[in-house]
Amino acid sequence: MKLLAAQDHQPPAEGDARAVALPNDADALALPLDGVERVDLHFPSFTDGRAFSQAFLLRRRRGFTGEIRATGDVLIDQLVQMQRTGFSSAVLREGVDAADAQRQFERFPGFYQGDAVNPQPLFAARAAA
Repeated sequence: MKLLAAQDHQPPAEGDARAVALPNDADALALPLDGVERVDLHFPSFTDGRAFSQAFLLRRRRGFTGEIRATGDVLIDQLVQMQRTGFSSAVLREGVDAADAQRQFERFPGFYQGDAVNPQPLFAARAAA
């Protein structure tokens, strides 16, 4: 997962059809994806997880292969779950150390269950190898 500092994030420009900011109450299944390369999903607070569902729907049900970016109240302890539900990048809040955020991925090197990125459970992937 690509981690961005808050100052490095540029919201989608008005009229640019390649990048879209999807509101939390919007239906991810209804979003027109023709020509879209990036979808920004916003976490207004850490208790609002609708963006997790939107990312999962975009990846698994819509087959979106572009960038899905987490913005807003992005906590480093949620980064692994963000990646597993389909996010490819996250904008870290001001003052968050990128090295601390990156260490989250080192703590959890593998998972038994399938997810949005790797749908096969671990036992099936090992059996296929």
